Amino acid sequence: MAEITASAVKELREKTGLPMMDCKKALMESQGDMEKAIERLRILGRKVQEKQADRSTSTGRIAIFTELEPGAGALIDLRCESAPVANNEHFIGLANDLAQQLAKGPGAATPDELLNQASPSQKGTTLRQQFDDLNNRIREKFVLQRILRVPGPTAGYVHHNGAVAVLLQVENASGAAELARDICMHIAAMKPIVLHKEDLDPALVAKERDVLDQAMTQEAETVKNEAERILALADQQIQDPNNLERMTSSHGRARGDLKKAEGMAKNKSKVIEGRLNVFYAERCLLEQPHANQAKYDNKKIAELAKTAGMKINGFVLWELSKE
Repeated sequence: MAEITASAVKELREKTGLPMMDCKKALMESQGDMEKAIERLRILGRKVQEKQADRSTSTGRIAIFTELEPGAGALIDLRCESAPVANNEHFIGLANDLAQQLAKGPGAATPDELLNQASPSQKGTTLRQQFDDLNNRIREKFVLQRILRVPGPTAGYVHHNGAVAVLLQVENASGAAELARDICMHIAAMKPIVLHKEDLDPALVAKERDVLDQAMTQEAETVKNEAERILALADQQIQDPNNLERMTSSHGRARGDLKKAEGMAKNKSKVIEGRLNVFYAERCLLEQPHANQAKYDNKKIAELAKTAGMKINGFVLWELSKE
């Protein structure tokens, strides 16, 4: 049997990050061959992964890669078991490598396909080897949960803890990189669900219009009934809510409320469309005023993009959901 030196064990430990005794045993079983010892440790690591299969991966990190020129974008969702591991620099590095390779490489339809590609930061190593080596070192269950590649120019934002990430598909944004990123931050905060109001499910809009119609009908009926109740009573002096120093006729106010109820019924369609604008603004990115009012003066995203000469083609918002 080849002699296993302390320096060889130290070298293997530095390469793998695994305990000294594991490294020594792997070298002994591999007759001192460093590459065979590394592969043996990987095989043992996969066996550990199999034992971890039933564990919950309730945390992790979303990573993005974006590029305005020539244009590429990707998001990946890498899961683990605990927050400290999700914030581990090597785990973050793995997540970033996965996103970069997905964006810049040939693309991948599945997580397995991506893992079989080369690591952009560790030459001569696949992403799967990088994944397995880190998993073997940390001994937590890892899962590459989701991947998405978006062709063309993209901007992006990811929250510091990797729990929320946004990728924005744009055109002519090379001179508006700051605005593009700020729009990504707005999306992360306001969580729109579509780009244009025309993208909303027609059934959802029809349901909201029906709800508003019923609410306005009920509101007008309530105002009318209360006005008629007051008119059926003796007229009296009551305080004017718009001028606390003045008294007014209860019948006069009730007659005004009757006209208000008639106007609500007559103009119901217009009022409903106006209230739908609020509904659209809550859900449609281009209809929303930018969340940073101090910087963008409450202007809508559509107006800001048009002024900058930038076209927004779409967006993706990912959040780290719980299992």
